[in-house]
Amino acid sequence: MSRNLSRAMSYLVIAAGLIILWSLAKGRADPGSDPALERTRTQVRMLDDLYKTVVVLITDKYVKEEDDFPAGGAAVALFAAMEKKGWHKVRLVDATGKPLKEKNSPRDAFEVDAVKALKSGKAHYEKIFRVNGDRFLQSATPVPVVRKKCVMCHSHYEKAKKGEPIGVLSYTLKIE
Repeated sequence: MSRNLSRAMSYLVIAAGLIILWSLAKGRADPGSDPALERTRTQVRMLDDLYKTVVVLITDKYVKEEDDFPAGGAAVALFAAMEKKGWHKVRLVDATGKPLKEKNSPRDAFEVDAVKALKSGKAHYEKIFRVNGDRFLQSATPVPVVRKKCVMCHSHYEKAKKGEPIGVLSYTLKIE
């Protein structure tokens, strides 16, 4: 990995951590019957904006040739770092039916249903579940092709219609 990309990823991990800490410390919730759930939904929206912005920035600034480290690979490394630190889980899930890596295929009923819902035009998909008395929010958002450069490494995305999800970000956060 190039020194610039390594430095960029370090800055992004630090920024992500600071934004998460800020959002947790802020502690505000939209009015509603379940402030904890609303705070968690707000976190998902913030994380979704952050991660998608990171992928676009890395693609624009660092991916110049097909052999360069892909922005999606950097995002997956960032997701793993956040999970390892206990913040949350997020997965990049294929929505085309032809994943570049089999590990990106939908893993469970939630991800299968999320892909269907998002490909049908929904802006997000979510489910609440419990484990040992703790509540969790599973949330999914679409990942469309937003840059021509994406097709450089993912030629099968060329056929995707504008705005059509080619992937899904699948989040799991504890509701606190």
